[in-house]
Amino acid sequence: MTLFFTTLFFTTEEVDRVQGFQDELENTVNTDQLNLNKTSLLLDKNGNVFSEVNRPFRLYVEDEKIPPFAKDILVASEDQHFYEHVGFDAGAILRAVVKNLVFTHIQQGGSTITQQLARNLYLGQEKTYNRKLTELFYAHEIESSLSKDEILELYLNVIYFSNGVYGIETASQYYFQKSVSELNKAELAFIASIPNNPGKYDPVDHFDQTKIRQERLLDILVNTERLTVEEADKLKKTPIKLNIRKKIDRYPDYAFYVEEELRELISLHEGYKVQLENASSALEKEQIIKKLDERIESVIASGVRIQTALDPALQQKSVEALNNGLQGEKLQGASVTIDNETRRIAAMTGGKDYQKYNFNHAFQAYRQPGSSIKPLLVYAPYLDKFKASIHEKVNADNYCIGNYCPINYGGVQPGTVTLNQSMAQSYNTPALRLMEKVGVEGAFNKLSSFSFERVSAKDQTYAASIGGFTYGLSPLEMTGAYTSFINGSYKRSHAIVNVKDGNGKILYEWKDQPKQVWSNDTTAKMRQMLANAAENGTGKAAYVSKPYVGIKTGTTNNYHDYWVMGLTNEYTTGVWVGHDIPQNMSRIEKLRPSHKIWKSIMK
Repeated sequence: MTLFFTTLFFTTEEVDRVQGFQDELENTVNTDQLNLNKTSLLLDKNGNVFSEVNRPFRLYVEDEKIPPFAKDILVASEDQHFYEHVGFDAGAILRAVVKNLVFTHIQQGGSTITQQLARNLYLGQEKTYNRKLTELFYAHEIESSLSKDEILELYLNVIYFSNGVYGIETASQYYFQKSVSELNKAELAFIASIPNNPGKYDPVDHFDQTKIRQERLLDILVNTERLTVEEADKLKKTPIKLNIRKKIDRYPDYAFYVEEELRELISLHEGYKVQLENASSALEKEQIIKKLDERIESVIASGVRIQTALDPALQQKSVEALNNGLQGEKLQGASVTIDNETRRIAAMTGGKDYQKYNFNHAFQAYRQPGSSIKPLLVYAPYLDKFKASIHEKVNADNYCIGNYCPINYGGVQPGTVTLNQSMAQSYNTPALRLMEKVGVEGAFNKLSSFSFERVSAKDQTYAASIGGFTYGLSPLEMTGAYTSFINGSYKRSHAIVNVKDGNGKILYEWKDQPKQVWSNDTTAKMRQMLANAAENGTGKAAYVSKPYVGIKTGTTNNYHDYWVMGLTNEYTTGVWVGHDIPQNMSRIEKLRPSHKIWKSIMK
């Protein structure tokens, strides 16, 4: 053996790698830094998986959860001297060499389980003598670093089980929709048949071939005295019923947002956000983004479990409400619903008949808010600053500041009205008068409490009092801001509760703390005014019978956007309806699509 390996070694190109090869091996075969490409899971509020991220499909399972019978099958069929050898089986190699010399090319590898693990983890599937020799060194290093049980655990999580499935737990879930620990021995032997030749023994396309292979494995267990003939016969007769598991990919609107939010969460926790803010050039920024992309890919490939606040029933209800509300019209729309108690995003719709990774209007569309901005930018700041009563009077007739002269809807001039009436009927001129008293700077200081990404100094004009902004606001941002009318405090709303690794350790979670925006007095008055707008004002068509409901609507110039923002004691929901390229929607104004969607979600 020594002579054989010495001769072979020095007649291959591997001779160039002799220097420092052991050091290279030790650095490469680092069991503390194994990066198996695993599937990450998105979980709803009940802990159920609603989406899978990353391919190949691999769900990792620890050694203690792998049935001993599965290991017995593997060892008996693949490597009977597994527990005795040091990574390679000299006898098996010699037999393979003789056979390969007869056929003049590599037919048989004589590979142990450890060699196969080395090939899968580090070396690929190339069949050359150079590669086979390198494989021996890697296998020996693995044996030096891991126990036999650890090697089996890794191997059973690495090997391919056909149909894009990697690892025994994944195979169990895919073919039977059960955990590997729940499989009976017949089922274990059946899926253990696949890796020997995943194409030939694909249970979906070649069930009979897989069954033949299963019975052959059971015979091997009999021959190696791990089973009796009677036990094997009984297992052969046990029916095998496949229950193929389709990829879980529900609620694409919400799932897409969670993936985007994960990016933001990692960027914040690991310092990329600060680096991007401090980048001195476009090139430096580009390099930071590249590193962030690589880091995100690494996290997702590690098989994390992303716990979210998704309420599946509410999400389904929201999707149906949006699609039904826009049925028959060439419109787009979005909705966001936030749980009042946790301030987390319970549901989100990204568009009509939304398909995953399409433009998501809930968080990617920035539109003019129209009158829906008035409670945040005008009325609440006014009440806060002047401690005014909601019955205080304000002139609602035409009014100009400089050359800026907005008019009320329909050109009406109702004269003097209360603040409560003014907001309920969404008059424009009172909003301008009130903003003048608060001051543009003061009003925008209050608005800066919220997470409006594209609001800038250029927006600080009187036109903003009725919704005139440079870029606009997203439905997610608007809905989040309206949660401040729950109790006066604001905390940015997120979908992700936490991100855990395979061992249950929390890797990332949001640390946002609530901040008080409105006084208790202002909050109470705003809730009264919103309730009046819901029952007697522009929100009437969306009204639902609840212990509390408050609504504010918004329509932009030329009927380009319809908004309904509001809250009950349980949820805060925002709905936007419009076209991707803004166009006049006056024709459908009386149909109240945004009102109907809001009502369907909240009733």
